[in-house]
Amino acid sequence: MAVPVTAPAKQARQVSARHFVRLKLRVMANNFRGQGWRVALFLVGSLIGLWFAVGAFFGLAAPGLVGDDKYALMIAAFAGGLTVLGWLLLPLVFFGVDETLDPARFALLPLSRRTLVTGLFAAALVSVPAIAVLLALSGLVVTAAVFGGWSAALVSAVGVVCGLLLCVAGARAVTSAFASMLRSRRVRDLAAVLLAVVAALLGPLQIAGLAAIQDTNWDRLSGLATVIGWTPLGAPWTAGIDVAQGRAWAAPVKLLITVATIVALLAWWSRSLESAMVGAATAGPARARPRLTGGVVAQLFPRAAGWLRRDRFGALVAREARYWWRDARRRANLITIAVVGLFVPVMVNFGGFTFDSEQGFSAAGNSSPVLVSLSMLFVGLLAAVTLANQFGFDGSAYAANVVAGVPGRLELRARITAFSLYVLPMLAVVAVVIAIVIGEPTWIGFMAGALVATYGAGLAVNSFVSVLGAYSLPETSNPFAMNSGAGVVKGMLTLLAMVATGALAAPMVLAAALLGDAWLWLGLPLGVAYGVGAALLGAYLAGDVLDRRQPELLALVTPRR
Repeated sequence: MAVPVTAPAKQARQVSARHFVRLKLRVMANNFRGQGWRVALFLVGSLIGLWFAVGAFFGLAAPGLVGDDKYALMIAAFAGGLTVLGWLLLPLVFFGVDETLDPARFALLPLSRRTLVTGLFAAALVSVPAIAVLLALSGLVVTAAVFGGWSAALVSAVGVVCGLLLCVAGARAVTSAFASMLRSRRVRDLAAVLLAVVAALLGPLQIAGLAAIQDTNWDRLSGLATVIGWTPLGAPWTAGIDVAQGRAWAAPVKLLITVATIVALLAWWSRSLESAMVGAATAGPARARPRLTGGVVAQLFPRAAGWLRRDRFGALVAREARYWWRDARRRANLITIAVVGLFVPVMVNFGGFTFDSEQGFSAAGNSSPVLVSLSMLFVGLLAAVTLANQFGFDGSAYAANVVAGVPGRLELRARITAFSLYVLPMLAVVAVVIAIVIGEPTWIGFMAGALVATYGAGLAVNSFVSVLGAYSLPETSNPFAMNSGAGVVKGMLTLLAMVATGALAAPMVLAAALLGDAWLWLGLPLGVAYGVGAALLGAYLAGDVLDRRQPELLALVTPRR
């Protein structure tokens, strides 16, 4: 009788991190099996990542290669700090984190929390971004070796490895914790907005820093670099430089700071991971059921889609509109559009910042209709590119549309309409706010026209991309999770869709440059006509392709078990 009780516990004790790594490698191989295009995109993305990693390697090794250690500590602190911030914030905004091994699938297994966290953490290190960061930051080892010999190089190598562990632990802890918060109805709205704003501030801080560097003595930044070097952002990367510059006592302290931070992040991830697995997040006390007015069918239509007819098209739009508001993964994309859509035009049209020792930072406004149109082009294509994998959001649930025989043209028009219910008001706000900020209220018309035109062209492009280049998303409560290789695929498809959309929207920029003041009056009607026509034409043509590829599309977006 003791065997059934002790056998699972004994088997659980035998599970180690290498089993998770082997499992991830096997799942990765199965995901790429029979999908040549996906393998090709993964290889291309890996080569691009390797190219950038090699360039960063030589950039960080530059002080050692030129034999000047004056700015070695500064380069290590700033480069390492930006790397850590990138790993913390960029997964929330753009590419997500690899969830090849969904933690929820281990919930019923007799695995301890320590075993699960350690195994998933080891599996997370087996990825292209992790390898690229390790290669790029290894340039610090070269610098430390030139100025401090083998002892400094050894400390720097340990620091780089600890820094990589810090990046991965931070990324997993933040995304897991934020995913748990999004599951709670009471806090997910506020948490999503605040975290998206924090993520968007990464760009302004970088731009402000670069503008300040142009007019500031480099020696003034040495103090800031020293401070960053004593924080978890820069401690692992500057330990080897400290040894090389005669501050050997600082190296063990900084490595201890790094290790303590990693342990704290893993503990935080462990708590949020367990709550995500058991579904501890709640929506608060149950509310009284509202009275049904207008019938049961009317209650299925959200307020934003209440004006639609009660037919098949209206039902599809209502369903998509409700999903865009309630699904955490989709909501995260809407927040990104809202935050970045306001930030980018402001930074572009203000031409960055100027720095004065007495007045500090000040904006330098030099906007023009052409520059404004370019910034609107970016916002429009960013909004539309969210639909590049719109069927991936559905996953296996798309089978209901296949069984029901929903025509492709009707499907795409309904999805575009539902998404536009949220995006078009955002674009209108962007046009009004940017026009007021730059002090040109008469430009609202052509700015809105440029936004709608670019957005419509992007919808046309992404209608084809979503049908021809769909990929599955993991079935997990984490809205930022990606299957292995999907991050590279998403990046390549996003780049392709943005380039194609930019080419189709280029006539709006040319018109702003050639027509002069006439474009202030013609921009809105022509832009709206161009955008609506492009979106309808794209849905019409891509709908025929969708009709022929429904079974293949369902197979692509269905997560592999």
